Amino acid sequence: MSFTLALVGRPNVGKSTLFNRLVGKRLALVDDQPGVTRDLREGAARLADLRFTVIDTAGLEDVTDDSLQGRMRRLTERAVDMADVCLFMIDARTGVTSTDLVFADILRKRAKHVILAANKSEGSAGEAGALEAYSLGLGEPVRLSAEHGEGLPDLYTQLMPLADSFAERAEEEAPAVDVDLTEEEAEEGLDEVPLPTRAKPLQVAVVGRPNAGKSTLINQILKEDRLLTGPEAGITRDAISLTTDWVGPEGDVVPMRIFDTAGMRKKAKIQEKLEKLSVSDGLRAVKFAEVVVVLLDAEIPFEQQDLRIADLAEREGRAVVVAVNKWDIEENRQEKLKELKESFERLLPQLRGAPLITVSAKTGRGLDRLHTAIMRAYEVWNRRVTTAQLNRWLSGMMEAHPPPAPQGKRIKLRYMTQAKTRPPGFVVMCSHPDKVPESYNRYLVNGLRVDFDMPGTPIRLWMRGQNAANPYKGRKKAPPSKLRKHTEGRRKD
Repeated sequence: MSFTLALVGRPNVGKSTLFNRLVGKRLALVDDQPGVTRDLREGAARLADLRFTVIDTAGLEDVTDDSLQGRMRRLTERAVDMADVCLFMIDARTGVTSTDLVFADILRKRAKHVILAANKSEGSAGEAGALEAYSLGLGEPVRLSAEHGEGLPDLYTQLMPLADSFAERAEEEAPAVDVDLTEEEAEEGLDEVPLPTRAKPLQVAVVGRPNAGKSTLINQILKEDRLLTGPEAGITRDAISLTTDWVGPEGDVVPMRIFDTAGMRKKAKIQEKLEKLSVSDGLRAVKFAEVVVVLLDAEIPFEQQDLRIADLAEREGRAVVVAVNKWDIEENRQEKLKELKESFERLLPQLRGAPLITVSAKTGRGLDRLHTAIMRAYEVWNRRVTTAQLNRWLSGMMEAHPPPAPQGKRIKLRYMTQAKTRPPGFVVMCSHPDKVPESYNRYLVNGLRVDFDMPGTPIRLWMRGQNAANPYKGRKKAPPSKLRKHTEGRRKD
């Protein structure tokens, strides 16, 4: 990316709408209600031939205390300090307000480069507000309509000279790197499990109920206050993705993209449209993740909603790690841990063997164990077993417990192979696949989990018929009249 552009302004001026247009996806939640965005969201933007990083920020409020709005303002000010260019957006239909004047003064002092944009300028309704924007003293405003895509060529004209200067500076500062690998060294780097890289980092989603400490945990991993936190439940609304290099207990550096999701309440309790959008955004993050960390509250673990969230991750085929937060305030830790393990085995049998880690997002204790558990779950999720091993194993399983014969039809399991990984999926070629009971499938899945050391990961098992064994299978029978003529002709001969 050549430079970073931060979108700043009052609530409900269209920052998230412009963010979605620049990145080409509906990543940020958009609603008529002001103050939807609370966290900083980054995205890879493109405008004609420009490629840059765009940051969507919370609406600037004229508050400086420790309230939620005050914390949101400090986070936005931090984005202003980080960005190379700030796009200060006003609502052309509302005109310049006293709050706009305050923040224009702040940007003049703190921002490196400021571009003024009068959004919602389509039609004649925004004409007066666009002219009034000159009074802010930030130069000629760019007239935009983020919703309809109008005015983007003018924005490109303003950004182009700045992008050229940033590109020249990056070339001067970039160190020269020249590394040549021999064929032997390149082959040594190959592994069965794809290792995360900067280009393809490990995707980790942190999910759970509201106020479980998801944002606090991610801040502790990043070692900076990057996400908005506080005692209020339901602060996070968007599914925010952050890329970091997480250093493990043995000094191994793993590039990760961590998704912070909104807290998921029971469906019956979700009334507002905005919360529905937040939950659906979190569910989408689970689908794109590779490892899902289900974060529980140590005071009220394994509630019905926790079980639903864990079951959702398993049904989506993701590697699952269960983490119990707020362990620093727990007094009887040994007894509590024993209770947690018993409840886990009883309530989530489909995730038998998945790691159960105790952490404290506030103090950072247990993060090394969480890192190890995530990497272990990722390795198991990518596990591959050879066909020869599987068929020897299948033979032993059938000797120990032969498949049943429903309605007197004997089921023959001929051979088995692994069809996919992420999660591991296996195919068994057999006769009468539709007659194999679910209990025998579970018997095989549990055996795979134990014998091939695949604890906790979802395992898929499919029974397939083998038509090649009977060439006449599936062919229609001849009508009785044709059979009669055929036999009579043979008798005459």
